[in-house]
Amino acid sequence: MQETWRWYGENDPITIEHVRQTGATGVVTALHQIPDGTSWPAEEIAKRKSLIEAAGLQWSVCESIPMEQCVKRGDADAPKAIARWKDTLAKLGRAGIPTVCYNFMPVVDWTRTDLRWRAPRGAGLALRFEMVDFVAYDVFILGRKSAANDYAADIVARAENRVKAMNDDEKLLLERNIIAGLPGGALVQTRASITTLLESFAGIDADTMQSNLLAFLREVVPVAEEYGVHLGLHPDDPPFSLFGLPRVVSTPRDVRTVLAAVDSPHNGITLCTGSYGSRSDNDLVEMATEFAPRINFAHLRNVTVEADGSFFEDDHLDGGTDMVAVIEVLLREERRRATAGDKRAAIPMRPDHGHLLGDDITKNTNPGYSYIGRVKGLGELRGAIRALTRQLDREKASA
Repeated sequence: MQETWRWYGENDPITIEHVRQTGATGVVTALHQIPDGTSWPAEEIAKRKSLIEAAGLQWSVCESIPMEQCVKRGDADAPKAIARWKDTLAKLGRAGIPTVCYNFMPVVDWTRTDLRWRAPRGAGLALRFEMVDFVAYDVFILGRKSAANDYAADIVARAENRVKAMNDDEKLLLERNIIAGLPGGALVQTRASITTLLESFAGIDADTMQSNLLAFLREVVPVAEEYGVHLGLHPDDPPFSLFGLPRVVSTPRDVRTVLAAVDSPHNGITLCTGSYGSRSDNDLVEMATEFAPRINFAHLRNVTVEADGSFFEDDHLDGGTDMVAVIEVLLREERRRATAGDKRAAIPMRPDHGHLLGDDITKNTNPGYSYIGRVKGLGELRGAIRALTRQLDREKASA
């Protein structure tokens, strides 16, 4: 597997030199400085690629080309937005970027209620999604119409008690944590703008959203094929409805629909073990095995899910997913591809998310993307990969 590292560019508090020091050989990045709704200039793509290669690294994955909300709604502006997406995809392909990760989450991207939760076993500060806190925000702070109908009565009652016990600062912090996953993040979003975004999806159900995704794929996969780019659709995070919005990349059934819609190796998935693993009914080993030929990218992280649907980011080899077994599936798939002469034999992976550890706790870092925690995770994954590779070599030698 190719070890990669997510890097947010020159404004990332983690420098490209620090990325090189992790031992990773690939970089996962995007042109975050370019506003949504704009096709990326070829010269800016070339500039970022040159900066990465000057450090002795490869731009392995673009994560992500922004997906405009109109595409998910399938409204009148969607064709122009898809054309911009295709134009950027083609430019990335011409520049030699082999993989593009993207998602199709409406309004909210990744969502957590606590960005600095004290993890068990003295493991530092972790990202956490607390179901009661989220319901408290949706029903009683944001005040979305009919929101209470989307949740079990006991959860709503607990959420109401939670809100009553919160002061104004605590409510504001919860809101900031949740909207960190919204387009533009906490710097520009307000309760009014969130409500407007949510209302723009009124009447769009899961079937409509899925149809819009499949229509998008039929447009963009031929471009990916033409320019040699392999697409990796990222799952919903978390993989269940938020704010009453449909989520259509959450289960094995969803993945089967996506892959069957355009049957091409360029139409693949990003296996995010943490996102899919945030549903206790998703078996990640089974999913990795079933979809192995179409896994174009992997985010390796682990979560522990609680009875009410809450979850937290656990250590990379702990949590609800048998990470070692998932890695073994991916390594076997790489060997199958190599035997078949597939040029994309090495699956790029990155140690997704990491705890805040040591002096990173006091530093300015992107939520989930501290340095020490991800280096720790990468080291754990690297050790598992090395041990499993030796095991597979012995199997081959004795065959």
